Amino acid sequence: MLKKVMICLFVLSLAMVPMFANGSQEEKAPVQKNITMRLADNQPDGYPTVVGCKEFARLVKERTNGRITIEVYPSAQLGDAKSVIEQLQFGGIDFTRTSISPLASFSPELDILQMPYLYRDANHYWNVLNGEIGEYFLKSVEKDGFLGLVYVDAGSRSFYNTKKPIYTVADLKGMKIRVQESSLMMGMIKSLGAVPTALAYGDVYSALQTGVIDGAENNWPSYATSAHFEVAKFYSIDQHTRVPEMIVASKINMDKLSTDDQALIKKAAMDSQAVEIAAWAEFEKTSEAKVRAAGCQINTINDQAEFAAAMAPLYQDQLDEQGRIWVEKIKAVK
Repeated sequence: MLKKVMICLFVLSLAMVPMFANGSQEEKAPVQKNITMRLADNQPDGYPTVVGCKEFARLVKERTNGRITIEVYPSAQLGDAKSVIEQLQFGGIDFTRTSISPLASFSPELDILQMPYLYRDANHYWNVLNGEIGEYFLKSVEKDGFLGLVYVDAGSRSFYNTKKPIYTVADLKGMKIRVQESSLMMGMIKSLGAVPTALAYGDVYSALQTGVIDGAENNWPSYATSAHFEVAKFYSIDQHTRVPEMIVASKINMDKLSTDDQALIKKAAMDSQAVEIAAWAEFEKTSEAKVRAAGCQINTINDQAEFAAAMAPLYQDQLDEQGRIWVEKIKAVK
């Protein structure tokens, strides 16, 4: 009798094993938690890059059914460009939209993409950035703790000054031109025979007004929104640089996500590019109209050959052999 009871209990215990095993598997199944991430931009709300960042955030939220939320912080709320990039590197912030100029301090190879007179026009520029070369440079920052997601538009930069229209290199000779604190940009101004003067952006208006500097260089929207056009009436379109900007992610934080989520975020960033480019084109158009209406003297430098030729020593000094090979590849893109 005891033997029969023992056998029954044993059989019953075997029957219950799958039940408990299934229960255990259900308890161990990963629960997908909601994730909130932060994106920093130093431009004000409504600026084209912020419009693009918000579209990126919208697409991520939509495609994850609200599981991943990206909060966009414009107007440098999370810090200036350099401090935000530093925070990105150790995971204090998840994303930023930045010019490659400050990012090149951490990833020097990026300087190749902002060499003066490198791109023939906007079509050439985007064919480079959205092709194999651009993808290489997006990935090149991984070793420095970043993940490049997508390029965004920031237009082209030209010269403006308080003295006269610029048509030739000789017209720039001796002029004091404000530049960012960058050896590359200072070298460009020197190569054109002008005097580079590094100044904080916020000090440029008064420096133009008081004659501390004769001119500066920037894109249409910056020329308009900074009100520099009020004191520097001559804008000479030479489009000497097109400095790429990126939405960049923290590699530390992205590595915490699943492979699928990382791919989804990358795709959303790429899909947001068209919205930012369209917003930039409209902003550029209204900015140009504003300064023209204010009576500024606008001229176009149709032949850049003389200006580009003056850059030969700069290319030699700033780039190593591999950098010069990349330049030739960029110039060869149709």
